[in-house]
Amino acid sequence: MSAKTVAIIGGGPAGLMAAEALLAAGAQVHLFDAMRSLGRKFLMAGKSGLNITHSENFETLLTRFGNDRPQLEAALRAFTPGQITDWAKDLGVETFTGSSGRIFPTDFKAAPLLRAWLKRLRAAGLTIHVRHHWKGWADDGALIFDTPAGEVRFTSDATVLTLGGASWPQLGSDGGWAPWLAARGIAVNPLRPANCGFNVEWSAYVKERFAGAPVKSVALTFNGETHRGEFVISEHGIEGSVVYTHSAALRDAIERDGTATLTLDLAPDRSEERLARELSRPRGKTSMANHLRKVAGIDGVKAALLRECLAPDAFNDPARLAAGIKALPLKIISPRPITEAISSAGGVSFDALDEHFMAKAQPGLFCAGEMLDWEAPTGGYLLTACFATGRSAGAGASIWLASR
Repeated sequence: MSAKTVAIIGGGPAGLMAAEALLAAGAQVHLFDAMRSLGRKFLMAGKSGLNITHSENFETLLTRFGNDRPQLEAALRAFTPGQITDWAKDLGVETFTGSSGRIFPTDFKAAPLLRAWLKRLRAAGLTIHVRHHWKGWADDGALIFDTPAGEVRFTSDATVLTLGGASWPQLGSDGGWAPWLAARGIAVNPLRPANCGFNVEWSAYVKERFAGAPVKSVALTFNGETHRGEFVISEHGIEGSVVYTHSAALRDAIERDGTATLTLDLAPDRSEERLARELSRPRGKTSMANHLRKVAGIDGVKAALLRECLAPDAFNDPARLAAGIKALPLKIISPRPITEAISSAGGVSFDALDEHFMAKAQPGLFCAGEMLDWEAPTGGYLLTACFATGRSAGAGASIWLASR
């Protein structure tokens, strides 16, 4: 198979993992990326502490992929979190498990891992072409690239696309590939924001006084599912880790119903009965703001949220006020734009691919990573599936080439 040439388009984790699998099988691999350097989104993810995978029970981990589990499970089982940490160790990067179960490099950084990975891939024979923006296919099947030197065409025996979704387009993934695949009979579902913030119609007071304020120690419930954590008030609405855990369900509900209502528990460590009892204490000349702060621990941005979402007369009824603190309804209008999302849903339909992620309508064309139609929460799950599908697509391409 040494004479076989494979083009990989997209230099993120899925593309690099596909390259690793193909190089190990003896292919001549050329990797193309539109940016000046590889792994731009990978490096951005590492700025806040790179979660390369998650340590939870593997069967539980599989459930994090929801309805997409059946299509991803074989790839995930072939490259488990334990194998990912072993792979990182082979690159000289030690990892540790945080209190949340997320697995990080010991220095929390993406750059050393990426440098070691690229060094090993180059040593194995990988040829890298940066500033090559893919523009589809020529009539003869050649890949067309726009480059600073003009148009370039490249012919390969197989192609692996790892072009990402449509989040963070400034880092290289803009979803521009979708119409080219659709034109070739490869079904592409609409790209939608995932792990995203949401728009809320705040009053001017909340916008001006609390935009950027963190809301800590809260529990958010939607569609019968509750998650604890924290989020941030933005000028437009809400964002942050605990919001992202509900983002898929909220987005789908808004698409179906027009709006959605998220329920906030502003005091998850206190029962409604206890709050009602404490709020019933005589407050004398103490203001309601101080009374809430002293007996219920509600002040600042939490107090502002209560004022925003509860009717004014509820503050005169301790039982209603306690109920509001424990189950505050927040009307969600719409998701923030996909360009702001951490990841995206939608993409190449699994129905258009075989078990090796090869396009049924175009044999020899493989797809992997975030451009496939799946989604998962943050916390290492996104990278886990990008690694796994990239590796699986690379292995699938090598099997297909060997059969020809």
